[in-house]
Amino acid sequence: MRVFNVSKNLVLAENILVASTLSEKSKGLIGRSGPAALFFKTRWGIHTFGMRFPIDCLVCDPNWEVKALRQNMPPNRFFFWPPRYINILELPAGTIQKTETKIGDKLDIT
Repeated sequence: MRVFNVSKNLVLAENILVASTLSEKSKGLIGRSGPAALFFKTRWGIHTFGMRFPIDCLVCDPNWEVKALRQNMPPNRFFFWPPRYINILELPAGTIQKTETKIGDKLDIT
């Protein structure tokens, strides 16, 4: 999978991991030695407990518009958002700043 920011006309991430089972979602990026891009669906929030590195996080609506974001989220933290948004992208820290991704940007997932 690849994430393209249509609003900025650039690629945010390629070779995205997909977590679809409860076990995969629960583990997420925990145990990895370095950051990776991960897509999954969940409501309410995420955590970075057990992770060894910070991440960026994008929360999107069903039309892939960015509705919430968190930059450089360190290990051992929570991030919550309105539960009506369930499309979540965890990205290597610095991706949001480097690509200037903002709330309201439209993404395309292929």
